[in-house]
Amino acid sequence: MNNIVTIKNLTFKYVGNQNILKKINLEVKEGDFLCIVGENGSGKSTLLKCILGLNSVEKGKTETTDTVGYLPQKTEIQSNFPASIEEIVLSGTIVNNVKKVWYTKKDRAKANQIMKELKLYEIRKKSFKDLSGGQQQRVAIARSLIKNPQVIIADEPTGNLDKVTTMQILDLLKKLSEEILVCIVSHNMNDANMYADRIIELADGKVINHLKRNENYNENISVVGDTLCIKNGSNLTDKDF
Repeated sequence: MNNIVTIKNLTFKYVGNQNILKKINLEVKEGDFLCIVGENGSGKSTLLKCILGLNSVEKGKTETTDTVGYLPQKTEIQSNFPASIEEIVLSGTIVNNVKKVWYTKKDRAKANQIMKELKLYEIRKKSFKDLSGGQQQRVAIARSLIKNPQVIIADEPTGNLDKVTTMQILDLLKKLSEEILVCIVSHNMNDANMYADRIIELADGKVINHLKRNENYNENISVVGDTLCIKNGSNLTDKDF
């Protein structure tokens, strides 16, 4: 598999402040589900912005594929935005004012396929402001997929969702990670243990732990480091036991 993200000796600091990230090294391949965890102020979101090219790197370097889908911590679609889900997915970018834009049949067919996969097709004519939090996050994921990204990078994509909806979104991202790289920031180690193939734990701008999922992983049971994880609501088989 090809490397999608490569980070070598990355150091970053804000002007006048101490280093926020200190000599980070990381290689991530296609088909991974990577979770970056840590306490507030550990450097998680800063690392994500460096990967995206939103922060200028002081030392070291980052290399990322040029086809990236980004899910921000807060959905950047205004809650009162009157456009339909279909228009939002097709546009890929939301502006303050509704504008008439023409799309090809190919564009619309692709948008329809994505909406069907994300269970949005039946409500595609609804306005974004009328959706639940989980539906709004699925619309954001649909927007990120419209340009065929090789990687989806998400900054705490379930931070404002309840537990059931969180699991639904993580299940969706896990399925997407079978074909593309999914990289998320999270403060929840339990969710990371359950879903991630690899976990990078940060503290004080440094990588203090790098865990990989046990090769015997299945959808019901996984082992990350020395933690045994059983998915909530699973019907365990004899093999699982």
